[in-house]
Amino acid sequence: MADKMSAHSALVHVMVLTACADKELAEEEIRLMGEMIKTWPVFRSYDIDRLASDSENCLAYLEKEDGIDEMMEDIVSVLPSRLGETAYALACDVAAADGDLTQTELEVLMIIRQSLGVSRLHAAAIEVGARARAMTI
Repeated sequence: MADKMSAHSALVHVMVLTACADKELAEEEIRLMGEMIKTWPVFRSYDIDRLASDSENCLAYLEKEDGIDEMMEDIVSVLPSRLGETAYALACDVAAADGDLTQTELEVLMIIRQSLGVSRLHAAAIEVGARARAMTI
């Protein structure tokens, strides 16, 4: 990719990958990603001016034949392992944002979970939390 991926960029890539999984970038997903970047402590030192280029770099991966595999390898290489569950939580929240999980989104979440080494037990807890946060009355 054009820019070296940082840990923050890796987190953005995880969110954009998840949002693009169903080929429909929902307005709720875009809004939620912005809110998470503004409010989650992990993004406190993130330069928001990098968001557009980080998103474009993610989309460039997705244009490649093995782009998801290559992207996940690069994410794993720069993201501290202690942030694997955080990255998975970001992905789950984005996936749940529009209220409808497709089979493709579930498959992308599985790829992310496995690549980041998030245990099934921890993943289940993260998924329940994401579903609870996305509920409406």
